[in-house]
Amino acid sequence: MGAFAWVMMGLAIWHFTIFLPDRFWGGIVGAFLGALLGSIVVALLINGLTVPGRHDTHLLTALEGVPGALIGIAIVYFEGARREKQRPVDPVIAGLEA
Repeated sequence: MGAFAWVMMGLAIWHFTIFLPDRFWGGIVGAFLGALLGSIVVALLINGLTVPGRHDTHLLTALEGVPGALIGIAIVYFEGARREKQRPVDPVIAGLEA
């Protein structure tokens, strides 16, 4: 149940990426994967690599997924921005060719 709470929190945080410019590596799907994987990995580390069971899950268990989701989204965003900056500019698309 703990993993379910972490995934749902990552999914909830991911919904706010629509307010950011689309520079995510892999687009909105990359942001989705970054949020979910980040929330699971960080919450697992917080819990000592164990998943809380049904009776050990409470509201704070879900909140453990928030830092990981934000970290995962940030990693995917900055990797996408880095790759976008390295991409060569096509003069026809940029309107530089006469």
